[in-house]
Amino acid sequence: MCNEPVRLTMAQAVIRFLEQQYVQRDGVEQPFFAGCFGIFGHGNIGGVAQALQQTPTFRYYQARNEQAMVHAAAAYAKTKNRLQTLACTSSIGPGATNMITGAAAATINRLPVLLLPGDIFARRNVAPVLQQLESAQSQDISVTDCFKPVSRYWDRISRPEQLLMSLPQAMRVLTSPAETGAVTLGLPQDVQAEAFTYPAAFFRRRVWPIARNRPDRAALAQAAALIRASQRPLIIAGGGVIYAEATEALRAFVEATGIPVGETMAGKGCLRYDHPLSLGAVGATGTLAANRIARDADLVIGVGTRYSDFTTASKTAFQHPDVRFINLNVAEFDAAKHHGLALVGDARATLEELGEILGGYRVADDYRALAQRLHAEWDAEVQRIYDIRLTPLASQGELIGAVNELSDPSAIMVCAAGSLPGDLHTLWRARSPKNYHLEYGYSTMGYEIAGGLGVKMAAPERDVYVLVGDGSYLMMHTEIVTSIQEGIKLIIVLLDNDGYKSIGSLSRSMGQAGFGTRYVYPEQGRWPTDADGANVRALPIDLAANARSLGAYVIACEGYDDFSRALRDARITDRTTVVYIRNDRLHGVGGYEGWWDVPVAEVSESASVREKRAEWEQMRAKERDYL
Repeated sequence: MCNEPVRLTMAQAVIRFLEQQYVQRDGVEQPFFAGCFGIFGHGNIGGVAQALQQTPTFRYYQARNEQAMVHAAAAYAKTKNRLQTLACTSSIGPGATNMITGAAAATINRLPVLLLPGDIFARRNVAPVLQQLESAQSQDISVTDCFKPVSRYWDRISRPEQLLMSLPQAMRVLTSPAETGAVTLGLPQDVQAEAFTYPAAFFRRRVWPIARNRPDRAALAQAAALIRASQRPLIIAGGGVIYAEATEALRAFVEATGIPVGETMAGKGCLRYDHPLSLGAVGATGTLAANRIARDADLVIGVGTRYSDFTTASKTAFQHPDVRFINLNVAEFDAAKHHGLALVGDARATLEELGEILGGYRVADDYRALAQRLHAEWDAEVQRIYDIRLTPLASQGELIGAVNELSDPSAIMVCAAGSLPGDLHTLWRARSPKNYHLEYGYSTMGYEIAGGLGVKMAAPERDVYVLVGDGSYLMMHTEIVTSIQEGIKLIIVLLDNDGYKSIGSLSRSMGQAGFGTRYVYPEQGRWPTDADGANVRALPIDLAANARSLGAYVIACEGYDDFSRALRDARITDRTTVVYIRNDRLHGVGGYEGWWDVPVAEVSESASVREKRAEWEQMRAKERDYL
């Protein structure tokens, strides 16, 4: 590269810099950015848009919704194990703030995305500009400040030369396994178009190494001693296992020690469903196998998990009076949870070293046999649910089973919100580390189709199944258009249950009869509930016609057999295909000794609410502090 200084606009410098950023792990090097999603407006049209136009080697993707494009970028990063991502650019005002939900989801899920929202004029003389938020207390504030709490790094580039300091810091955070999340750089629209003479060295190829850090040796020795002293240890495998590409290390550790494994939402697929020591999902949406082992575990070994309330069943899952925790995590913050022994390090490297220290350790034969028996019993329960043939409307469980059994083992299933994630966590038989893709750190309604787009972009050789309910579909389905435009085929399984199935079920569990969760007309000021049964006026929504209008190929189904045929046909269509079916609103999978703390009203005129409050208080008393 020429060593002469380069005169570029600030926006041109951003794109040129991003194009030269690479990461390396285990000797494999790859570009960190796969391109940029964008929707243009006056806040970025003359800056970032112009820079992208003159840099065709840095791929631009046109999106329909700013929130959706952030979800797509995060899903891409998740599929790539956080070793690659995309940037996202928007105009100022609503274009920028539309990205905030996506930023929060990325940060909560520890997924790298770079956000480049346009910002108000740095020179201020024409203020207030269109879409500017004015403050009587400060001239140095805009809606881009709203990104601060949901970003792992935030900056506003008010002069072009500030990029020299800010962009390397952004990359430091984006490529850090411990600190990664959304990174936001507010780009004032006037500064984007302003030129500066940058040193050529700033645009040289830079490789960011992704290290496999090891924990303190004394901590490893202490962990081995705790494991040897335990009688009923349990591994909780989280997303960190998959991101670290540690699934084979986990399998080897489990087979050497005999310690059974329960999986979080992000960790599902760490161990194949048919491994005899795989107990499946753990916690609020856990399996009977995992939750029974968790209840009596005297040692919990958390690997790459942040211990959400779903994983701990709101602190009711682990009931052994002397339960201890070992927390293996790249982030010190997560490793310190529950006052556990912190092993701060890479999941693969740490599991390998811990396995060596443990030598010939194995759990007792009767404990291993118990775990294997519970695994077999649970597998039979899953098959029972898969084989249900409910009429006239199919159950959600049997439809999940059809997708699971009729899809290729290498396929990726994408979901995020509603009743589907809980049922999927409980029932899905994960056959590979990427077979199960759930955004459940934020459980964002509307993530599904946008996320599926990002997943397919990251893994074009795999079938991608997007499972989405009618509620989430109505919130954000516009990226169907993007998939058609880019020739990115998704198989979208659209389950229509006339409303918000998940919250309807939660409402019924709290004695509130599904109030406000059905897609029906109010009657004389009264909102119908599930207690009204079929005596309601349903809304005239035609979701199949809507999907067809966006360019998708649509197969509308009646019943399980029709649905199964449609799934087979969907695999050979030439574009994004929507398999639409109505399913039973009230038939659920049920719970398996898991619980989730959602408070019930302490006083109520309703006898059913008072009854559920009494049940809630009984369960609330089981919540523990792990000290």
